[in-house]
Amino acid sequence: MSAEGLERAGEGPDPEDPITVTIGATVPTGFEHSAAEEVGEKIGTDVRISKDRGRIYFKTTHVNLPQIHRLRSVDNLFVVVEEFSDYCFKDTKEETLEDFQKLAAKLPWKWPLEVWKINNSLKKKRSRQKIIQENGSEDSCSETLVKREDSHTEAEGSHTKSKQSSEISSDLDEKKDDVQDVKDGKKMISAETASASGNGDVVEGGKDCEGPEAEGSSKLLKFRVTCNRAGDKHNFTSNDAARDFGGAVQDLFQWKPDMTRFDIEVLLNIHNNEVVVGIALTEESLHRRNITHFGPTTLRSTLAYGMLRLCNPQISDVIVDPMCGSGAIPLEGALEWPHSFYMAGDNNGMAVNRTGNNINHIHKKRQSKEGTAWGLPIDTVQWDLCNLPMKTGSVDIIITDMPFGKRMGSKKKNWDLYPSCLKEMGRVCRPGSGKAVLLTQDKKCFAKAVSKMGYLWRKSHTVWVNVGGLHAAVYLLKRTGLRTLEQRKSFW
Repeated sequence: MSAEGLERAGEGPDPEDPITVTIGATVPTGFEHSAAEEVGEKIGTDVRISKDRGRIYFKTTHVNLPQIHRLRSVDNLFVVVEEFSDYCFKDTKEETLEDFQKLAAKLPWKWPLEVWKINNSLKKKRSRQKIIQENGSEDSCSETLVKREDSHTEAEGSHTKSKQSSEISSDLDEKKDDVQDVKDGKKMISAETASASGNGDVVEGGKDCEGPEAEGSSKLLKFRVTCNRAGDKHNFTSNDAARDFGGAVQDLFQWKPDMTRFDIEVLLNIHNNEVVVGIALTEESLHRRNITHFGPTTLRSTLAYGMLRLCNPQISDVIVDPMCGSGAIPLEGALEWPHSFYMAGDNNGMAVNRTGNNINHIHKKRQSKEGTAWGLPIDTVQWDLCNLPMKTGSVDIIITDMPFGKRMGSKKKNWDLYPSCLKEMGRVCRPGSGKAVLLTQDKKCFAKAVSKMGYLWRKSHTVWVNVGGLHAAVYLLKRTGLRTLEQRKSFW
């Protein structure tokens, strides 16, 4: 359990030593194993997949925070305060909620709060570096920061906060001096950490607590508690748990509750008998990283990464998304597997324009960071999916988000579309070694189409995923060795 990593007993680790905590991450449902593999490769730590689908947990130190924020498969991150694998809920609602009220004072808050502060100092430093880069001077940076703080104070609602959060999250992609930044940030806030009791719990901080926007001030933190609950045997609601546990957190730290413009978000995740208390490290999902021009059914970047990882791109592979929409899949591939070449096509001219705009945005973003940047290995084209302007057997991987027949297309049209597109994909895909990774919610129609095209494709693997509340599937198909003699019709 995470309490072991946080060292509840004794004085705990020296402030200059790396702080070891458990990090939790939400990932696209169905791609938990892919996310675990990525964490193992990039962070070098073992990963535990939660019983609650869509979550993984791993132990690491605060030094790895920049690399953790650059993970491509995770949506949201949080640091675990305490985890109860078999929490004993009481028989009545009143007794259960009373236990939640008592729970807050028993938790080891010290090191998770320390990591949260380091995370915020890192985000502030990245934000300042970006403003200096855009304005060209420290003075301009100071003026911009003052204006933003004034705007944040006067604005109603959370619009300004969301805008700043987006800028801060994008800055976490920078790789320069990451480890040193974390160390500097830790030294900067170590003296500001709330005083701890002998067992490692943070005692009431009151006005001594600092918010991420008011370094060196005595401003109270604003917070909210979010309860995510799954299970049908609970005698309380999510709102009940959040209200009573949040009240206890407020009494403990004297923080100010604010549901919209909060500085810190405390998470209470309940899945059947499993209870996890955490502190959020991301203000918005990390999947909002590549796309600025959205279409009606834009795919999340984290889901696109999982699909790409499933097909395992190799150097010099030609990868085609014949129904690219906003270009989420080829953009994710070009950034993570840049040694392959990507073709993004669609029959809709507006979709092709959106993809081009998203590519230009990424290119300009890279140029502003690096001064000079090579173009992305990606091209766009408008075409007919069932008559692709490509040579027979010239493509290594086909990967796309097919129309579900809900917001895009119709289930009736899918009965003609799916067999036709599988046939054309089989023509352009390399016999014997080619692959296709296809996402669809119209599983019945797809199964019939694959059965009909069995001489071209064989189903290798299926991943069941949740896409916007819809139960969908990602199919990995392998191209058979049969060489098609049929040539395509003239595209022109």
